[in-house]
Amino acid sequence: MSESKLREQLVRFSKSLFDRGFSVGSAGNISVALEDGWLITPTYSCLGFLDPERISKVDRDWRHVSGDAPSKEVFLHRAFYESRSGIGAVVHLHSTYATALSCLSDVNEDNCIPPLTPYVVMRVGQVKLVPYVRPGDPASGDLIRELAGRYAAVLLANHGPIVTGSDLASAVYASEELEETAKLLVTLRSLPCRMLTPDQVEELRRVFGGY
Repeated sequence: MSESKLREQLVRFSKSLFDRGFSVGSAGNISVALEDGWLITPTYSCLGFLDPERISKVDRDWRHVSGDAPSKEVFLHRAFYESRSGIGAVVHLHSTYATALSCLSDVNEDNCIPPLTPYVVMRVGQVKLVPYVRPGDPASGDLIRELAGRYAAVLLANHGPIVTGSDLASAVYASEELEETAKLLVTLRSLPCRMLTPDQVEELRRVFGGY
């Protein structure tokens, strides 16, 4: 897909996420890989009102080459691209229910989105809780690199989710699946729940692949 088409697709998906409440104000940032670098939403921009010509572009050395200044969370995006193979897009949102889970003190840090439905297993996989650092701190990239590419998605403690995918569409769809599963988990929190068994999870990974 050409760069101009990717810019248009990025604007379209970003607006869809904003219109449905997956991001508010200037929260959230999205990047997508190009042959000669990456596109990333500008810092302090609103996902609902992006101008395709002003989307930031960085080269393969992560130098800003055009558009507005890139998101202050560029360190997170770079760390994922450099530590996990096969990804073509990164979506970071402050979606309500996933962020709520990231604030709870009793979630399983190694698997904070348990296998409640088959689709969260198929599209998101196991989700790691990453310790809190302030937004825009380069140390956030170091925390992602320490995971050595083992996770396609993480929750930043007291902050929100980051989800990767092989392309922009798959990353967006996976981030939506994560948020909807988080909503189910919060809704069912005080009720006895039946999770998928390890054998059922393994079958899904065998049949559909996995992250």
